Amino acid sequence: MLTTNEQLKYQRQIMLKQIGEQGQLALRKAKVMIVGLGGLGHPVAMYLAAAGIGELFLADGDVVDISNLQRQVLFSADDIGENKAQRVADKLQVQNQDIDIEVIDEMLDEESADYYCSLVDIVIDCTDNISTRLLLNKQAFTHGKTLISGAATGFDGQCFVLNRHLHTDNKQTSGCYQCLIPTAQDAPALNCSTVGILGPVLGIIGAMQALLCIKVICGLSVPSQKLMVFDGMYQQWQEFNITANEQCPICR
Repeated sequence: MLTTNEQLKYQRQIMLKQIGEQGQLALRKAKVMIVGLGGLGHPVAMYLAAAGIGELFLADGDVVDISNLQRQVLFSADDIGENKAQRVADKLQVQNQDIDIEVIDEMLDEESADYYCSLVDIVIDCTDNISTRLLLNKQAFTHGKTLISGAATGFDGQCFVLNRHLHTDNKQTSGCYQCLIPTAQDAPALNCSTVGILGPVLGIIGAMQALLCIKVICGLSVPSQKLMVFDGMYQQWQEFNITANEQCPICR
């Protein structure tokens, strides 16, 4: 059962018939890992912590730089030079003392990604490099965990949900992230450092990742194995099916 404090704190979302007390209990039991605590990771972490996710794993080996302050809204000048995951954890713990937060102050490699993906229910990819994206896709699929991947550059952003169970049901037609981008060399050389980024676009994509995460935990329908693309210049969303690559070493 929820405590009186939890009922008061989360009453606005408990009021939603799609969430209710059972949904809030599911959120409290959930374990979610956010990889990358930059412009995408901030809104994801803020909304999930506020929603009452029981245990958050925050992974990032990078430190705060002055150029981050334009879009990574939890940071201030006082945080420059500090580990991103630790500083976000410190601020979220003030926001919600009822949740558990584990800091992973390193960049994930094959071994650590395998270990942490095995511990959580959902992996949220907020990274800005394709090698880590492909690694998380592999480990999430291997461990049967839901992966929610986001990316943004310029005025544009995208989200992708990999749900192993739905993939199994539609294996003949649906693909994983590696079906979309087979190798790191196949990815366009576009990131925030090379083409820039508008902060609110990251907020929109990060909020969508948090929403998808909450819906998955509460058993609500999400568009799995579809690439959701946002055009911030014209405020438009489009969806594209991820076609299975028969040569994919991960999901075939």
